[in-house]
Amino acid sequence: MSDCIFCKIVAGEIPSKKIYEDDEFLAFHDITPQAPVHFLLIPKKHIRNIMELEPGDIDLAGRLLNKAQELAKEQGCTEKGARFVINCKSHGGQTVEHLHIHILGGRFLSWPPG
Repeated sequence: MSDCIFCKIVAGEIPSKKIYEDDEFLAFHDITPQAPVHFLLIPKKHIRNIMELEPGDIDLAGRLLNKAQELAKEQGCTEKGARFVINCKSHGGQTVEHLHIHILGGRFLSWPPG
C-alpha cells in the first residue's frame, strides 16, 4: 500500500534499525521505545489489522507468532519474559494501519498498561 509507513519501511523508502528480515517478515526497533527491549515485527504482506486476517493468512499468522517468540529470545527475554502486543483499530490503540506486534522486555511491565 503506497501510503502505509510500514510498507515504505519494507520497500526501503524509510530507514529503520532492523533486527531481522526475510522474505515474509521484518523486525525493527521502535522509534519511541517503552522498554529496554522494544521492537516491532510486521508481515511484509499488507494486512491492515488482526481483524482483517483472512483464512488464507492462518499459516502466516502462526509463523508471525513463532518469529516473535524467536526474536524475543534472541533479544534477551528468555529468562524473565516479554510482552507481545497487537493493537487493533482506534479503540485498541493502533496508530499504523498495518498488522504489527510490539515486543517489549528488559524490565517489569505493570498491568493494566494505561
